[in-house]
Amino acid sequence: MSQPDHGHARKQRFQERLHVLHDTALHRKLKQHFPAAFNERWTRRHWIHASLFATIGALAATIVPGFSNSIEPVLPVSQATLALPLPPLPPTHRSEVPGDSWQVLRVEPGQTLSGLFASVGVPATVMHQVLEHPGTREVLTRLRPGAEVAFDLPVDGELRALRFDRDANHRVQLSLQGGKIQEQVLERVTSTRTVVTSGEITSSLYAAARKAGLSPSAIATMTEEIFNYDIDFSREVQRGDRFSVVLDETWREGERIDTSKILAATFTTGGKTYTGFRYEHGGKTEYFDIDGRPLKKSFMRMPVSYTRISSTFGMRKHPVLGTIRGHKGIDYAARTGTPIMAAGDARVQFAGTQRGYGNVVILDHGRGYSTLYGHMSRFGKIKAGQRVSQGTVIGYVGMTGLATGPHLHYEFRVNGQQRNPASVTMPPPEPLKGAALVAFRAQTAPAMARIRGMEEMLYARAGGDKPATAAADKRG
Repeated sequence: MSQPDHGHARKQRFQERLHVLHDTALHRKLKQHFPAAFNERWTRRHWIHASLFATIGALAATIVPGFSNSIEPVLPVSQATLALPLPPLPPTHRSEVPGDSWQVLRVEPGQTLSGLFASVGVPATVMHQVLEHPGTREVLTRLRPGAEVAFDLPVDGELRALRFDRDANHRVQLSLQGGKIQEQVLERVTSTRTVVTSGEITSSLYAAARKAGLSPSAIATMTEEIFNYDIDFSREVQRGDRFSVVLDETWREGERIDTSKILAATFTTGGKTYTGFRYEHGGKTEYFDIDGRPLKKSFMRMPVSYTRISSTFGMRKHPVLGTIRGHKGIDYAARTGTPIMAAGDARVQFAGTQRGYGNVVILDHGRGYSTLYGHMSRFGKIKAGQRVSQGTVIGYVGMTGLATGPHLHYEFRVNGQQRNPASVTMPPPEPLKGAALVAFRAQTAPAMARIRGMEEMLYARAGGDKPATAAADKRG
């Protein structure tokens, strides 16, 4: 062994002995201070000290790492997004995409057909191709706001099919394949429910009818077709008047689409109850009262729909001239553009401008009866000498001539003399007779029974008096 190696070995043995002595001295000191930990049993004091030291150690182990984390700076985390291209969809799978590619659009007010197609990215060339298909142009070019048109646009964006409603019961689907169009007509199943409703006027007839569940079309049927000849809705209707209606509701795919078909109706005003029943006779459908007399009279009481009287028949101070003079007609105030209807079947005697009447139409109804309609804003599609039916629109409300506001000046003449349109006696129509009357009563009896049942229930709840029956209180 060389001299350096021998010195290193001696130094290593010395260090080992030094460690042994150090451990022996430490053991001796611990034994002096904690004799019970080596040779004796622990006292209660030893156990308290040991538990205290253990608790302090556990707390330090818990708290110190928390402080360590709180003072460490939070390093910002950077994220990166990579756009990975997807493989193209095979054409075979593309053609098998189910119908969830349909986009249903609702026509907005003022929207054009080209704008509708452009909103889904369909070019004008495709739109013209669709319009060239027989029967399509007539429907698509007359779409109203709210109508729905569905486009089948798969992932490639090219129009595959088009769907729209041809009428209330038929839906058309056009499939575009290889430059050709195939048409499929789908029938939309509808169902009919007969319901009865009733209401009482507290503010206005329209508000009461809407509260009772009647649609605007049903209200128009009641006021313009059924009771328009017997009730002047501009002045005779008042608070407390009651009405009941039996009607057919047409439902399609869970949606109520029509409520205008009224089978029967009653209207109580001024202590009288008027009735109206729908009945087909002589190839046409009309409304009759409970005795089988047609409700359609030779003349309508009001040639404009549901308005108010601004000036009555008789003496008055002229609003423009300021003089006291006779007012030979009735003024119905209405918005400019409100349609004016022919009061009865007639021949157009005059249509033009005449003194203070402004734009005026005079109708000759025969047998010495004629009617005059003044202050029109414009004329309907009529001309002198033309025959018109009762209810035909002959013009629109305006304020031409001597007028301070938009209204209709209406005159009713008998042998050239003006009579009060509100009180003049009209010739009664011919009632149903014989077998027709028997069939009418058999058909209308169930509807009348439903109305009476509804009214008895409502009046019993309200504690009011039941109105007189329609048979006793009909108008003669």
